[in-house]
Amino acid sequence: MEASGSVLPVLRFGVFEFDPRAGELRKKGMKVKLQGQPLDILAILLQRPGETVTREELQRKLWPADTFVDFEQGLNNAMKRLRSALDDDADNPRFVETIPRRGYRFIGQLEGTGAVEPSPLPSDGPPPKRKGMFRAILGALVIAFIGAVLTGIYLDKRDQVVAHPRQQIRSLAVLPLINMSGDPDQEYFADGMTEQLTADLSKIGAVRVISRTSAMRYKGVVAANKSLPEIARELNVDGIVEGSVERAGNRVRITAKLIHAPTDTHLWADSYERNLRDVLSLQDEVARDIASQIRVALTPQEQVYLSESKPIDPEAYEDYLKGRYYFSKISTDGFRQGLRYFQRAVQRDPNYAAAYVGEAECYKYLGFWGDEPEQEANSKARTAIRKALALDDNLGEAHATSAFLHFAYDWDWAAAQAEFNRALELNPHSSDMHLWYAQYLLAMGRRDEGLAEVATAHALDPVSELTDSMAGRAYMLAGLFDQAIEQFQQSVALDPDSAIDHGDIGICYESKGNYPKAVEEYLKGEQVDGVPKEVLAARRRTFLKAGMRGFLQEELNSAQTQFDFANIYARLGDKEHAFEYLDKAYKAGEHNIAFLKVEPLLDNLRSDPRFSDMLRRVGLPQ
Repeated sequence: MEASGSVLPVLRFGVFEFDPRAGELRKKGMKVKLQGQPLDILAILLQRPGETVTREELQRKLWPADTFVDFEQGLNNAMKRLRSALDDDADNPRFVETIPRRGYRFIGQLEGTGAVEPSPLPSDGPPPKRKGMFRAILGALVIAFIGAVLTGIYLDKRDQVVAHPRQQIRSLAVLPLINMSGDPDQEYFADGMTEQLTADLSKIGAVRVISRTSAMRYKGVVAANKSLPEIARELNVDGIVEGSVERAGNRVRITAKLIHAPTDTHLWADSYERNLRDVLSLQDEVARDIASQIRVALTPQEQVYLSESKPIDPEAYEDYLKGRYYFSKISTDGFRQGLRYFQRAVQRDPNYAAAYVGEAECYKYLGFWGDEPEQEANSKARTAIRKALALDDNLGEAHATSAFLHFAYDWDWAAAQAEFNRALELNPHSSDMHLWYAQYLLAMGRRDEGLAEVATAHALDPVSELTDSMAGRAYMLAGLFDQAIEQFQQSVALDPDSAIDHGDIGICYESKGNYPKAVEEYLKGEQVDGVPKEVLAARRRTFLKAGMRGFLQEELNSAQTQFDFANIYARLGDKEHAFEYLDKAYKAGEHNIAFLKVEPLLDNLRSDPRFSDMLRRVGLPQ
């Protein structure tokens, strides 16, 4: 049969083209990987631009009648894939608008760019379903094309913004990338990619990048209930990076968008696809492109850092991301699980420097927060960090961990200072590095410098339990107990099950002489740690009967470190036992000795000459 003389126009909207005959979507002339139900939904929406297509209509046309139970999830996943392909946003749509509880509507401006002859139809029987659908689109598309020509609208909002960007971006937050794989077990992968992109951008000194921990609080339902300007105000940033990550086998696709948050204006968007072996170079490319869009001139060092990534073993990379996922839980169990994955990563790839850093960080925290013997954990951390630095001397995280080990266990203050300097040079926007550097400065008695580092860390990580907790400790070491209590209470509001925070609030109240409140906080911390209610009740009765002295005498039964014994005896006024246990803590190399100069629980000992001698032995200024 002779082909019909009618033609189907190729439709353009923004930087996209939809070819009805070929049944494909193209972006800037390049085919976009979109097929199946997401492509069918786009075709249906384009058939009726500006009209609401109900969810029921989509169900009837694209889902069999007996799959209603899976329809909601299937439609939501299909819409996520469609929006990802279009670089669109459900909250601030340019192309596909959600009509709450009803359906969807195409709101973009359509432009006909030409016509193609439809494929010949067979002479017998009905046309194939997809071709029939595209032919049915013809009328509405032609009308839309004519309307676009008459009104002269050929560019969408994003095209106009990109052509004339004027907004200044000096601070950024990377919101959690959406997991587009359809597999909830891949959340760790999306979270890991978010963290890696944040880390890459943090290396750029000219722009302030919010820490991952604060940004991750806007994942899922929280982000869905807040506008981008709201999030930007809460994080104090003017730029937002959002997007999605999709993994299929060993292929990874990232879609990223840059938004001027105060005006909710889309400045740039692009998609990147690589083999998993090249995922590090993919992340570097995204970071470089974002830097270009916000008109930041990279230093030679930053250019090198964002261009020297090497291929990586895919399984080792997966283990590394799982290690970061568990490590970020900031718990003993999280550190142990993270450690196992980091160790698996270096077993698969012995040259994986970042995985050795992760291993060292886990040992570091297990040594002074967990139940790993400190010296054993310290030794293992040293071994791992030496391997990391031998493989890559430009890892800021490795130098930061090295600085901590020099500071907390060697009491080599000069070496620690040099390593902190190098770490912050390589990664100036790491809130963790600024917080640990603050602890170091405060331990040395450099109070003003330490508090300035705390302020910097807070600006980089404003909504973080860990930041609030460590900032609270910094204020406590500086003797600013009211500010410390306020900071710890913010931390507890984010994580009510933090025994450490309750204990530190107790120290602040005890230092202020408010013993009843101090005891209540100590008991709250013990409750979180699983101490039975009857034991807590007995401890409370002891305080009511024998006061703080009786309460502290009972604490001797649960002290775990030599330093614990020393500070309890110091508070009891028993200087002989206090110095005996301080000497034992010194010989055991316990990390708390590094804070000898500023530890408030040792205030009763400061006038004793033996305390000055201990400061001298640790290398701290008098």
